[in-house]
Amino acid sequence: MDASKAPALETVEGEPIEELAVPPSRPRVSAIGLLGEILLTAGLILLLFLAWQLWWNDALLAGSQAGSARGLSREWADSPDAAVVEPSPVPSASSAPLPDYGAPFVVAEPEHLSVIGNLWVPRFGTDYVRTIAQGTTTDVLNSTRLGVGHYDGTQMPGEVGNFAIASHRSAYGGGLHLIDKLQVGDPIVVETQDGWYVYRFTNLEYVLPTAIEVLAPVPQHPGAAAGDRIITLTTCNPLYSTAERVAAYGVLESWQPRSAGAPAEVADIVHASGVE
Repeated sequence: MDASKAPALETVEGEPIEELAVPPSRPRVSAIGLLGEILLTAGLILLLFLAWQLWWNDALLAGSQAGSARGLSREWADSPDAAVVEPSPVPSASSAPLPDYGAPFVVAEPEHLSVIGNLWVPRFGTDYVRTIAQGTTTDVLNSTRLGVGHYDGTQMPGEVGNFAIASHRSAYGGGLHLIDKLQVGDPIVVETQDGWYVYRFTNLEYVLPTAIEVLAPVPQHPGAAAGDRIITLTTCNPLYSTAERVAAYGVLESWQPRSAGAPAEVADIVHASGVE
């Protein structure tokens, strides 16, 4: 039969449809092409992993560390073991009397992994708080409940000299992610079981990872006699790199025992966190 006169294929309803076209055969994939596809797939998987590690996992750890710190603060608030310090009398002639609790309460440097206190920095956000523990190794800095470490051999909160601490910038909770946003005069508050230490941010500098001089009792002046009570916050720089370090400094302005409540600089944040 003449092919041109062959009946068209029909649907169930009897309507004609076009004849099905035979798909062209797929060209054979070369070894180089296959390798390229594998590399592209591996690159995509790597990018997804990095996004999870640097963003999602970081956010989860930040929430875990902050939650643990708030729990610790509530535990201290309910504890009867904190030191009780009575303020000295303030002359009535003072126009703005502030309680004087004398020299800051200072404890000895504890063993590795022992909790020292909590770090509150309003400039980093109303939900920011991290726990400071002894040591700067990964079991402190990468911890789900800690995140900030105290350099061995440096001074303790409130002590004359340099209370030096470290945290990650862009991983494992990013405890000092916003260190470059600090402004002169910003409060940097350390809470311990015994009280609150209010430092004021003064300046920051960028140094090499080998610049351990920033940890000296007088930063950048090893051997000099300390006279101030200093805090130094260190972390990596730039973001997602370990090429440099940022060192941010503050000087102690005041301290008060736990019995006096949280200082005004963080009172609202502390209260919002459920800590009385």
